[in-house]
Amino acid sequence: MNDNISNRKEYKDIVVALDAMGGDHSPKIAVQGACKASLNNDFKIFLVGDKAEIKKYLDKYKHDEDKIQIVHASDQIRMGDHPKDVLRNPNTSIGIAAKIVGDGKADALISAGNTGAVILAATKNIDRIVGVRRTALATIYPTHNLQKRKDIFSLILDVGANVHNTSHEIVHFAFMGNAYVQAIKGIESPTIGLLNIGSEEYKGGEVLSRANKILRSIPNINFFGNVEGNDLMKGLVDVVVTEGITGNIAIKTIEGMAGSMKKVGKIAFKHNVLWKMGMVMLAAGIKKLQDITDFETYGGAPVFGFEKTVIKCHGRSTEKSINNALVLAAKSVHEDMSGTISRSIANYEHRSGLEEIGREVNY
Repeated sequence: MNDNISNRKEYKDIVVALDAMGGDHSPKIAVQGACKASLNNDFKIFLVGDKAEIKKYLDKYKHDEDKIQIVHASDQIRMGDHPKDVLRNPNTSIGIAAKIVGDGKADALISAGNTGAVILAATKNIDRIVGVRRTALATIYPTHNLQKRKDIFSLILDVGANVHNTSHEIVHFAFMGNAYVQAIKGIESPTIGLLNIGSEEYKGGEVLSRANKILRSIPNINFFGNVEGNDLMKGLVDVVVTEGITGNIAIKTIEGMAGSMKKVGKIAFKHNVLWKMGMVMLAAGIKKLQDITDFETYGGAPVFGFEKTVIKCHGRSTEKSINNALVLAAKSVHEDMSGTISRSIANYEHRSGLEEIGREVNY
């Protein structure tokens, strides 16, 4: 866990800016989630968006008035809009929410809106951690939990904020994931794995082999080594780091498993009695897989690399997922997760003999 207690912020002093107009069911779902969070937590929430629309729903649901404040925004970025529209229009809900965080009036940013617009708005308004050149989008996924942790989930990053990365950036991802698992899951020394095409240190080309070498040399990173695709679900490590393109493919494959199993089950159920009996026995497992890959249970995916907490929720977020994202954001601030990442990367950058890594050429 983060032992830098002096940098922690009390929950009553934490403010989370929520883009109320982002997502498929805005602003209703955002307001519902905020109302629920206000009744069960001490932190405060800024609901950013069309004041009249937000108030219409806010008046319907029970909430703590002292913990919710509306910040008006006259426009919004819809899912089909070009992400760069957020840079051209200063009046969007995600743009204003990000500016509030960047100006220090709020400690964390949450949105279920257009992913590109969320990242661009954060990039424009919120400082990146010194030394970080590429932000990373992370998510958790279910495993067989061979490490026998309290829960069965591992974290993987990057899953789509980038396409390709340098070994230097992948090492940064390791620090990001390490800090997150320490703060949120309470694991003191998380195991870190590098997604690769083989277990040997030299596999994967220059970028991955070099990342492997560097990670092995860092004393405060508990590096497991390379993790192959067929090992992802085993839960051999707490954090998997990878380039954005491979991480995105991996996580979408995992997400698709539940739907595929459900379809196979429907086909099997039409066949003989033995098949039906087998499907009855398998049904609980399929339901569990669907539950653990369900985005609403976990709120959202953290976007690492900024000095403030940024969380991207799914476009189809529910009241439950927005509430969970708010709680996750507040806990991340309370545990000073961004500060921990910043200090870790600063220490890494100053290690003798590694300065030349910063001169790697990006793809």
